[in-house]
Amino acid sequence: MMVKQERAVRTREALIRSAAEIFDRDGFTMASLTTISRQAGVSNGALHFHFASKAALADAVEDTALARLRIVAEGRQPGGGGFLQHVVDVTHGLARGLAGDVVLRAGFELSSRHSRPPRTDLRAHWQQCIEQALERAGERGELRPGVTPAAAAAAVVAATVGFEVLSGRNATWLSPQTVSEFWRLLLPGLASGEVLAALKAEGS
Repeated sequence: MMVKQERAVRTREALIRSAAEIFDRDGFTMASLTTISRQAGVSNGALHFHFASKAALADAVEDTALARLRIVAEGRQPGGGGFLQHVVDVTHGLARGLAGDVVLRAGFELSSRHSRPPRTDLRAHWQQCIEQALERAGERGELRPGVTPAAAAAAVVAATVGFEVLSGRNATWLSPQTVSEFWRLLLPGLASGEVLAALKAEGS
């Protein structure tokens, strides 16, 4: 019984990864279940045992992507560098994740397209995480006078979501150099003088 359960879990995970790869390459509308099952190395019957439809498989990709986004955005607690450094660090983490994790990348794409009703809104979840961290940064005096947490969050979310969208055609938008340069430009206008010198645009 245990062996069958483990095999079922592995099959489901293989189908989710295969679906993410095909959705990432071809888009949801053009992706075919036959291609997904073949790439996963399972039969069409096994695919339909786990997922009733292509939409159900896309929902599973989004759910998995959301879990991985939560690890990126919430899994690492702010250290001695404070909440502003934490925001820098998680933006680097998101860029690395989008560049290297096809499930996370496909989940963002699926949750923002209108070819099917999205199950989640990964960009809205990301925005909420950034807003919460910058609220804490503001409470701790890490932001420059006159800079509100809402305005800071709007700039960070707009840029990082923009990097995600632009990377569909040019992967260098997710490079460590791109993210670091963004922060080198933004931090002097964002951080209070007391914390600016200690912040690391390349991540800590």
